[in-house]
Amino acid sequence: MRTVTRASELSRAPQGTRAVVMTMGALHGGHLALVRHARAIADEVLVTLFVNPLQFDDPADLEGYPRTLDADSALLEAEGVDILYAPDVDDVYPGGTPIVTVSAGAISDVFEGASRPGHFDGVLTVVLKLMHLTRPDVAVFGEKDAQQVIAVRTMVRDLNVPVEIAVAPTVRDDDGLARSSRNVFLSPGERADALVLSRALFAADAAARWGAAVPEALRAGAEVLASVPSARVEYFAALDPLSAQPVRGDYRGEVVIAVAARVGKTRLIDNVSSHIARER
Repeated sequence: MRTVTRASELSRAPQGTRAVVMTMGALHGGHLALVRHARAIADEVLVTLFVNPLQFDDPADLEGYPRTLDADSALLEAEGVDILYAPDVDDVYPGGTPIVTVSAGAISDVFEGASRPGHFDGVLTVVLKLMHLTRPDVAVFGEKDAQQVIAVRTMVRDLNVPVEIAVAPTVRDDDGLARSSRNVFLSPGERADALVLSRALFAADAAARWGAAVPEALRAGAEVLASVPSARVEYFAALDPLSAQPVRGDYRGEVVIAVAARVGKTRLIDNVSSHIARER
């Protein structure tokens, strides 16, 4: 594996396809699943490791984000990654905080966007910059960050970016908890409480597939969430998979059921793709 810290050191083979996996480090099995997905669809795999300051609305959250470059490098090398691009802030933002940024538009007004003002603008700005710097044919993202996937796909479409977006399934531990870099902040008791997020999503999904309409499916999940009061829910909702907007009660078709909650001091998100049937 070749590790570079400057975009000027990146080179592109004259033939073959390149897949990029963009990360902020503190890698876990979910990230490695993205790498394996990239390896399966491309000749060359490039991983970026950059803690993007633009997508943090809380300076303390940025400061406390885990940074484990040596451990991350070892994991990526074991996976056969070809290039690791681990730049400093001044390589990605050479003029300091950029004056011109990408706006996520209406996607910033709901759910993750509403909970974290400016977050998706920061995500899309760095994603677009990293696409320009790494010049991939395909970029691989994780299904767990469903609203982010919708935002990136929309940006690529609306701005005519010549990069294919591939989505890898959410990786879960055996007990159902979605893998996240933030899970390391959970105490054993908090981790047990956090399982209520996936249980609620699975309950809502089962109700939807059995024939429940949107309100009834969400109610089934909300009842599960209410069983663990220590999980402080920010939202539990059904999203349109193309626009990330909340769907109406009479909606039918594919839907993303998403949740965000704080367990202890740790904020967690999760989602499942579901289908609201027309009738039982």
